[in-house]
Amino acid sequence: MRWITFADAAGDRVGLVGDDGVHPLEPDITLLDLLDDGTDALATAASRARTSAPLPLDDLVLRAPLQPRALRDCIGFLQHLRNCQGGVDMPLSPRHAEVPGFYFSNAGAVTGPRDDIPVPPGSQQFDFELEVAAVIGTPGVSIPREKAEDHIAGYLVYCDWSARDLQIEERALQLGPAKGKDGANSLGPMLVTPDEISHRRSGEGFDLRMTAHVNGDLVSEGRWSTVDWGFADIVAYASRGARLRPGDVIGSGTVPTGCLFEHFAMDPDHFRGWLRPGDEVVLAVEELGELRHRVVAGQALNPLRTGY
Repeated sequence: MRWITFADAAGDRVGLVGDDGVHPLEPDITLLDLLDDGTDALATAASRARTSAPLPLDDLVLRAPLQPRALRDCIGFLQHLRNCQGGVDMPLSPRHAEVPGFYFSNAGAVTGPRDDIPVPPGSQQFDFELEVAAVIGTPGVSIPREKAEDHIAGYLVYCDWSARDLQIEERALQLGPAKGKDGANSLGPMLVTPDEISHRRSGEGFDLRMTAHVNGDLVSEGRWSTVDWGFADIVAYASRGARLRPGDVIGSGTVPTGCLFEHFAMDPDHFRGWLRPGDEVVLAVEELGELRHRVVAGQALNPLRTGY
């Protein structure tokens, strides 16, 4: 199943994507509602949706498929960190090979798959991050690794928008990223259930191509199957002593070369530059679809008493 949320005259609406278009559900139902209703709710809803007249997908205004209850972002691709080392003068800690570290991102800053993305106030080094995210469908605490993927309702494309200059300044605080990653998180364009991609299983992920284009130029190309920490480990680790709830979203981390900072760190003399207002960023994952965004000017910086 492939589920979207789209704008309707009466508000946002959930729809099932089929070969003939999008079959909408009745109003006032969200994907969170369906996930809360248990493991069979998506299949039951799909049966109802297929009885409705299809709408052309290209004519719809897409929203994020759901508004997460919590948003974690992991470091699943260790080569991403290796590629970044030169830019921050920080050797890769061996601890990254022991656990899939993560931070909590801003679940209140989720944007749709076609929304404009403003540059954060005060940033001159705006960046994207090309990732996959898993959506929890079945709650659990301290979930065993061998059962972890049974708790995943589906996958979607995820972009962790990052103000690199702010992020680097915040490193000295040792509290994790704050304003450097606070402005926007993109999810979409649809929630794809695991059965849709099971035939592409490979390694700790799936053999699906991941690409990023900026203004039509290919700047990143990788594969989900190269991930070091797959979602079985990520879900098991994230749930240690903590309850994961339906609608929690967990990012895979950035696929290698999947952000501008990596290119800057690896080859600063030929760096193409940071994102600027007017740039178009297209992030795509086979089978999952694409995010397509225009970068726009953000709000002016309001200085603090110190001036920072």
